[in-house]
Amino acid sequence: MPGVNYFLSRIIEVMLISVVVAFVTTPFSIRIANRFGIIDKPKDERRVHKKPIPRFGGMGIFIGSMAGLIIPAGLNHKIEVAMLGGLLMYGLGVIDDIFDIKPLIKFGGQVLIASLVYALGIRITFISNFLELPGADSHANLLLGTGVGYIITVLWIVGITNAVNLMDGLDGLAAGSTAIMALSLAYVAYIHGMRIGSMPVCIALVAVAGGCIGFLPYNFSPAKTFMGDGGALYLGYMIAVLSVISPLKQATFVGAIIPMLTLAVPIFDTLFAMLRRALKHESIMSADKGHLHHHLMAAGFGQRRSVLIIYGIVGIMGIVAVLISRELYKDAFFLFLIALLYLCIIIVPKRPKKGIKRIITQDTSELEKEYFAEYLNYERERRKALREAAKAAVDAEEQEAEKAEEKAEENEKRSGDETQQQ
Repeated sequence: MPGVNYFLSRIIEVMLISVVVAFVTTPFSIRIANRFGIIDKPKDERRVHKKPIPRFGGMGIFIGSMAGLIIPAGLNHKIEVAMLGGLLMYGLGVIDDIFDIKPLIKFGGQVLIASLVYALGIRITFISNFLELPGADSHANLLLGTGVGYIITVLWIVGITNAVNLMDGLDGLAAGSTAIMALSLAYVAYIHGMRIGSMPVCIALVAVAGGCIGFLPYNFSPAKTFMGDGGALYLGYMIAVLSVISPLKQATFVGAIIPMLTLAVPIFDTLFAMLRRALKHESIMSADKGHLHHHLMAAGFGQRRSVLIIYGIVGIMGIVAVLISRELYKDAFFLFLIALLYLCIIIVPKRPKKGIKRIITQDTSELEKEYFAEYLNYERERRKALREAAKAAVDAEEQEAEKAEEKAEENEKRSGDETQQQ
């Protein structure tokens, strides 16, 4: 088996390849989008951008990461299967970008791709036996039957694919968050790589992160291009599948928890969105303006600061996953609580309506009005204070001038008296 130095050189090589290829090919994707009219127009209030922007940038991510994935694919056959599914998922997203297909058709295509990947050998065959149920193997894993394993695998792949897609609401949010998640999983795979053979998966995750990093200069606010559904679905799929391929699942507790912790923010956002829409008696597949980034924008943080805040929370969860992999459970628990606290702060407004249901279903447009009114009041008070301070300064200057005049008169009078005495 190759040594650590071999894998380190491959990691650096793959990172450079994927970053450079994505950076170079993204401008071509912008030209193609403009040529064929693949443009995202701000046609509804959910969209944050104010002008039409090309949405074919996922091509750069796809080509960049695929160029890097060629290297680990030669080390692990399942990565080749993942690449095939990634090609199909990217193609499905591109079709949606061009023709705007119905959500149900897109969902069906995702299920078919996940089913194909399962049939080709990428599957979840067990979960950690936390409840000590009968039927566990020698590693305390609860073995899954073919039907149950298929359902869980498909749900995992389709769920994470759509969770990352839902994050693609602000400039640079999905690409940067995916890069952080991929690098976190890659580091966990690297830590245990030589012991359990997860180095090829580590390299593959680095390729995905590199594609995102090479794309980010064109996507960070103000964005020159969007990744579109092609890029978002591809990234979500690759993260989901590579986390299933990883031999970390052999480590029972670690394998079951680490991917979920690393992907906790998009999972939380997706589940919260489904709950919000269900409570409002809307379709869970309908679009709305209640995601984490919408709450941050409503609070007045702006695109860049909102994205950086979510980067921070995703990074914290990545560190939690790393600590769990090293069995530092207490440290991980306190960091997890910090991340959860920040998520609650984002979701719950300053003056929440009474009742959990009202808090969950509160429209961010209402929050925007509240925060805007609060901002106007703050501006009024600030300007009033400035006027009062300016008036006080003028009064102080006038008093100083009067005192100076009085002193000058006294000096003049004193000098006159001295002259008379002489």
